[in-house]
Amino acid sequence: MLETAPAPSPTIRRLTPWTRVAIAAVLALAVIAGFLLTDTHGYADFVVPLRVRRLIALVLVGWAIALSTVLFQTVTGNRILTPALMGFDALYVLVQTVVVFAFSASLLNGTDPRLQFALETLLMLAFALTLFRWLFSSGRYELHVLILVGMVFATLFRSIASFLQRLIDPSEFQTLQNLMFASFTTVDEDLVWATAVVVAVVTVAVVRRLRVYDVLALGAGPATSLGVDHRRETTRVLALVAVLVSVSTALVGPITFFGLLVAHLAYQLAGTHRHAVVLPMAGLSAVVCLVGGQFVLERLLEVTTTLSVVIELVGGLTFIALLIHRARRNLA
Repeated sequence: MLETAPAPSPTIRRLTPWTRVAIAAVLALAVIAGFLLTDTHGYADFVVPLRVRRLIALVLVGWAIALSTVLFQTVTGNRILTPALMGFDALYVLVQTVVVFAFSASLLNGTDPRLQFALETLLMLAFALTLFRWLFSSGRYELHVLILVGMVFATLFRSIASFLQRLIDPSEFQTLQNLMFASFTTVDEDLVWATAVVVAVVTVAVVRRLRVYDVLALGAGPATSLGVDHRRETTRVLALVAVLVSVSTALVGPITFFGLLVAHLAYQLAGTHRHAVVLPMAGLSAVVCLVGGQFVLERLLEVTTTLSVVIELVGGLTFIALLIHRARRNLA
């Protein structure tokens, strides 16, 4: 069962859950408007369409990571876990590293982005579904074993990638290094729309089972006693999580701790444990963080730092803070 999140401030507690979602939506729209319309220097007809593609990528990735993290924490019953522990990010980096090591960076850059996106997505999905099938077909159905096996594979993938990177020519390693961090500046338009279709389909599937997820959050025993097939629903959720993480990672690259950050914000701000509120709150928080972060870096600070570097720093600090908070609660 999921532990109770720290209580929000008295001011936030006075607002109803849906009022909080509405405020988050207004804030997200304001951030989006600022990202699209500021500093156009009189060339809005030319600049705004260029920004729209990046905006859609930011929104899609934020929404996909937020939903996948909340759903993953629902079935695992632990709010310090993220789908990244299953090894998706590490597998993505390993694939890029193997291609550069075995062939060249020019082959990686010269490959059709659509073909590359499809292969990377299918490879990550195949890894996840094979892992699920291996565990669940054994009849044991031990979710913690699945997480531990995923963490072992993630460590293995990172170790192999790190070893191969030491053998790669320094000039080609520079190209590879750029792929190890999520980037929203060079996103292919066709890939954005393909990702939008996948994320939309998964979102519809999630919306149709929101009440089931509320029951899953109670734990295996209570969910089963209430008539929910816990094993089947958990397998279905993990498959949806695998799809969301795979397409978002293949589109822009790995973002490890971002989901943990926005999920924690959603739990703090939602005012309820119902997924009908928590999931949109997490998605809107992700949009505000990604679009707002890109806006601050580009327009206010005028720096070229990759947004994912800042996100990983803040997300990592959030992860450490959650670990310390949980350790203190266990000792209390």
